[in-house]
Amino acid sequence: MKAHPYALSKTRCHYAATRAGLEFVITRRPFKTPFYSVAQSLDAAGMPVAIGYNALLLARVGEVIGMAINGQRLWRRIEQLAAFTESQRPYTRRAFTELHRQSRVWLRSQFEEAGLSVATDAGGNLIGRLGGANPSLKPILTGSHSDTVPQGGRFDGIAGVLAGLEVAHALSDCGARMQHPLEVVDFLSEEPSDYGVSCVGSRAMVGRLTPEMLQQTAADNSKLRDAINGVGGQPARLNRPLRPAGSIAGFFELHIEQGPVLEAEGLDIGIVTDIVGIRRLGLVVKGAADHAGTTPMGLRRDALVGAAKIVSWVNDYACSGSDEQTYLVGTVGKLEVIPNGANVVPGEVRMTLEMRGNSETKVDEFAVEAVAFAKAVCGEMGLDFSHALLSASTPMSCHPFVQTAIEQACRERGAAYRSMASGAGHDAAYMGRLGPSGMIFIPCLSGRSHCPEEWASAEQLALGAQILLDAMLIFDQSRC
Repeated sequence: MKAHPYALSKTRCHYAATRAGLEFVITRRPFKTPFYSVAQSLDAAGMPVAIGYNALLLARVGEVIGMAINGQRLWRRIEQLAAFTESQRPYTRRAFTELHRQSRVWLRSQFEEAGLSVATDAGGNLIGRLGGANPSLKPILTGSHSDTVPQGGRFDGIAGVLAGLEVAHALSDCGARMQHPLEVVDFLSEEPSDYGVSCVGSRAMVGRLTPEMLQQTAADNSKLRDAINGVGGQPARLNRPLRPAGSIAGFFELHIEQGPVLEAEGLDIGIVTDIVGIRRLGLVVKGAADHAGTTPMGLRRDALVGAAKIVSWVNDYACSGSDEQTYLVGTVGKLEVIPNGANVVPGEVRMTLEMRGNSETKVDEFAVEAVAFAKAVCGEMGLDFSHALLSASTPMSCHPFVQTAIEQACRERGAAYRSMASGAGHDAAYMGRLGPSGMIFIPCLSGRSHCPEEWASAEQLALGAQILLDAMLIFDQSRC
């Protein structure tokens, strides 16, 4: 009799069998007969045997799998991690801050409680590992990020880290192991950091954190490389990928949708097909800071007026550049006006232009055209203009193998789902450079995100985590 990879625990187990994947038997309580003799009887009847955990078991051709997450435990951890926030600005937990460091101390303890061995890699990523039944296989990774934007929410990123942790904990609960090793990752600083760089940890893992990025400074003049060192990373090792291409079997990331589609259509799950590329430029417009009352309008070199024209052009260009095939958006969401006085003509404006799209060519064209327009308009107004590339990521198509595993899990659970693109950037986009990568979206209330009102219900989160577990088990077997 061939041993099933999940048949590792003699307690709290349930039994199932299948004939050619067309029929399956579910029992909701353990047999009183010793489990091995039951397995032998089923095997003798020509039915492949699987031992799963909890009540619901999934049938597929030649196999049956089953295991359940603990939704209450997952929700409790969501609330506990949310408590690590600036009291006056919920929910704020910025990367590289003392709050983020404290939250990671707690997160490490939760990883260890779930039976994971824990380490911080050179990129500052916190990684928990659960060994596989076949240690020679490449690991399957899951996770997201635990940092937030200022006054962000309790679920963006956090849901993916804690759902991945719950997957590992559910396996440990019943003494089970996947064939592949499992790694749960809290990626460092997925949100744009005070150093102007996003996805710091996943960039580091795949070798996309450049020397120029490591030298970028925050308002306190500290450098990104020093901040990474401060969280236990090793910036001296970031001159090459921490993991080579092909070094992982796959990557799964659960995330709130951060949009209204799933909720509006009454769906449980979004299967992500592709993730937008993002390019951020730092733009500086310089004029002259003069007295607002004594400087005639025609003699002013008002940097903010020039910046406003650039912002307006960005909006017009993005609106005209989108169609049914092309997703393209542009945003100037951060401006610093200097000297920022009510009675002073603005002498300088520093701003960040962010462009996103599902076509790398279109995003590149957007950036080129934006710089050309800015130079032209500033030249006409007697203003100086400069720009610098802050960060860039390319669009990524999610791997068909990962999408198929998620879809199969949805079908078996009876979850309503659809395929959809992601207009937000995610660590999964970088992980696609290492191996098959994909994402699971769950609904969020009114599509709101990056705000304290961000919300997903305990039931939505639990179902998403269950689909994550099921899909990873399906993928685990398919890639052996």
